[in-house]
Amino acid sequence: MSAPVSTSGPRDEELALPSGPRLALRRLDGTRRPFLLVHGLASNARLWDGVGLRLAAAGHEAVAVDLRGHGRSEVTPTGYDTATAAADLALLLPLLGWLGPRAPIVVGQSWGGNVVLHLAARHGGVAGMALVDGGWIRLADRFASFSECWQVLAPPEFEGVPHSELTARLTAWTQDWPAEAVAGVMANFVERGDGTVRARLPRESHRAILRSMWEGDQRALYPQVAVPSVLLATTDTPDPAAKRTAVAEAMAGLPDAQVHWYPDAHHDLHAQQPARTTADLLALAARVDDGR
Repeated sequence: MSAPVSTSGPRDEELALPSGPRLALRRLDGTRRPFLLVHGLASNARLWDGVGLRLAAAGHEAVAVDLRGHGRSEVTPTGYDTATAAADLALLLPLLGWLGPRAPIVVGQSWGGNVVLHLAARHGGVAGMALVDGGWIRLADRFASFSECWQVLAPPEFEGVPHSELTARLTAWTQDWPAEAVAGVMANFVERGDGTVRARLPRESHRAILRSMWEGDQRALYPQVAVPSVLLATTDTPDPAAKRTAVAEAMAGLPDAQVHWYPDAHHDLHAQQPARTTADLLALAARVDDGR
């Protein structure tokens, strides 16, 4: 049975990392094991609201973080790559008091999956790991060069698009999404004084992260993860066979992993289907706390 939704919303907070950027958080209190929720490329913490509220209703502390340059977090001149994002999170955990018995379950979607995999494998300090339609992404398998990768995956240009028009487009496109998820997607943009929008993540920072994804190969990281994990995967992909191969490689490399497929879900399945996503995360928490 899925968890009920908490009636109290998340608190917006900020923490400055030691010798690092100021990161914005969406925080929900709880006494049970905490969850750190990490968004994907050019996304933001608010996409996790539906999941975070349900985790909190089940008694878990939950913090969704805006990675550097995203959402309300500080825009820095450098540091837009997977390894740096993971290092930022490693610095964040002790600031949250999440050490020892309060070690969190880390959850990452899309590029955020690659980030939390790097965190768990290279930095440790986590009790469990969930990869939400990411963590196994290797763009070099799909594109022979980064220029080809950028040509296909560069973000759309939103300069000059009215905020009202973008909202109408998004609402029509996400008719089966909860309202908080649609609001979360709109939080990827800033509304200017003239009513038009701009993306929060600078375009060159987006390009740098995408390059790190094209250059990275996380297969060597899988055996270094020493905690239980779960993979939540959709069939929303241009190459289903390649995706199943990548997921199978992750399952073979991770020491203690389970996989759940979401056949009718969008890539942002955590936003679209928060109840089912939460149920799978709570099952992982039970495995972690039962020592299974």
